[in-house]
Amino acid sequence: MLKFIKDWMLPIAMLTGAVAYPWVSRLAFMTPYLIFAMLLLTFCKISPRDLRFHPAQVWLLLIQLIGSGGVYLLLRPFDPIIAAGAMLCVLTPTATAAAVITGMLGGNVGFLTTYVLACNVAVAVAAPVAFTLIGIYGEALPFFQSLWYVCSHVFPLLVLPLFVALAMRRWMPRTHAALLRVPRLPFYLWAVSLTIVTGITVRFLINHGGENPRAVAGLLLVSLVLCMAQFLVGRRIGRHYGDAVSSGQGLGQKNTILAIWMAQTYLHPLTAVAPSGYILWQNIINSYQLWRYAKRQGVSQTP
Repeated sequence: MLKFIKDWMLPIAMLTGAVAYPWVSRLAFMTPYLIFAMLLLTFCKISPRDLRFHPAQVWLLLIQLIGSGGVYLLLRPFDPIIAAGAMLCVLTPTATAAAVITGMLGGNVGFLTTYVLACNVAVAVAAPVAFTLIGIYGEALPFFQSLWYVCSHVFPLLVLPLFVALAMRRWMPRTHAALLRVPRLPFYLWAVSLTIVTGITVRFLINHGGENPRAVAGLLLVSLVLCMAQFLVGRRIGRHYGDAVSSGQGLGQKNTILAIWMAQTYLHPLTAVAPSGYILWQNIINSYQLWRYAKRQGVSQTP
């Protein structure tokens, strides 16, 4: 039974959030705390001695930071909401679970763990600037006041877990070791987070989605195209350095829970449709990759 729940947690969490949205959406205040906890547990696994920066990571970061602005400028003349959703699909840092999938696909887990750390720090700096430049939804603040408003929320959320994890490793080793003995805890926190953000998104779509069906369809389409493109470009860069899997997961697999929270907090709430769609697309791609890898391994082990 537990294996069934784990294997089908994505549809179970999204279905629960969609069906129970009137109650689940009331738990929106928990989302940043859950994101903080998931990042803390991920960074607890990182030892400073294991951090190894690689040239491929520089290219991936440049694509995230420059590419997010590029897709926004490209799509803004057509629809600012779709443009903002597209920007979020590229800018969002790598998912904490990407290292697990990378390991299952035979990639370099150390590469991914280092990149998760690097891109979280980079996005903590870039996201407040990006959101301020395009304008925070529902706020009419001067530039620097707006920048501080976003920084004061995003930067601690993405960077503080790193310092807490390092401090726990140094001064609270027993607590640090206890957290490492619960390897599945981030998975369950992710499931709870996904349920909540799905409920919030469904509530907004029911109340306001009918007002702009063109934007909803455009956001879903853009998220599909960008998801496929980032996996492909990441693999192309990684292939140049001899590790297509790690770079593909680093660029393609996004922290969609964080993306949905940022959309619902700082951008037009409808932009959350893009990362919501991205959840489905990236999990379909990952499922296909895992199936294909398992098939190849089975063939290679056949006498």
